[in-house]
Amino acid sequence: MALTDVSQTRREDPSSHWRPPPPRRLRTILERLRDEYGRPTGAPHRAPIDELVLTVLSQNTNDRNRDVAYHRLRDRFESWAQVREAPGEEVEEAIRPGGLAATKAPRIQEILRAVGDDDLLRLEHEPLERARAELCALPGVGRKTAACVLLFSFGRPDIPVDTHVHRVGIRLGLFRPNAPLDEAHDELLRLARGSDPHEVHVALIRHGRRTCHARSPRCGECPLRRMCPYARATAKGGRRPPATAA
Repeated sequence: MALTDVSQTRREDPSSHWRPPPPRRLRTILERLRDEYGRPTGAPHRAPIDELVLTVLSQNTNDRNRDVAYHRLRDRFESWAQVREAPGEEVEEAIRPGGLAATKAPRIQEILRAVGDDDLLRLEHEPLERARAELCALPGVGRKTAACVLLFSFGRPDIPVDTHVHRVGIRLGLFRPNAPLDEAHDELLRLARGSDPHEVHVALIRHGRRTCHARSPRCGECPLRRMCPYARATAKGGRRPPATAA
């Protein structure tokens, strides 16, 4: 590749202009989203196995279908040990309303077999990185699922980055354009120091669901439009930063 081609590529790469923002930028975002959507509340439920299963069921579906699948599973089986030992087709039938049952049922059973009789309550007091690593060692469990367990079960300072948080974070310049999910998790933890991790997660999800949609974001109504690189680029009719990782 000629030198001029390399130069042109760098000019066109949005990552080359991105600089890690300071934590105060996230605090400002939270203040504006608090005015728009209110401040989320929620106490840790201390049920990490429940959270593991619920997070698997939440993949590629909406909250309503996830909850229907979860309650059908709990109604059909008296304990997680029964779910673990049940014929796979029975678990699959119970969670069918959540979608992708043929994939999720064996994954749930694999996780439950790996956990065994451990209730995972010890993760509340283990060093955060060790607790995260133990969860990520379970079959099919990644950073987002581990963060859900640590945050919602114990109130620990880990923040799940789902598709909504990832999209909103990239558009707002919190994450590097095309940042992979692991990088986005690390960057959000850096930015959230001094902030409530539960509020960070819920506020960004609410914004992604209600305003900063994937295909047709409502930039004209957005309380963050004056500080959002994506909204500014859209208003000028220029090339918009990518919304999600490639």
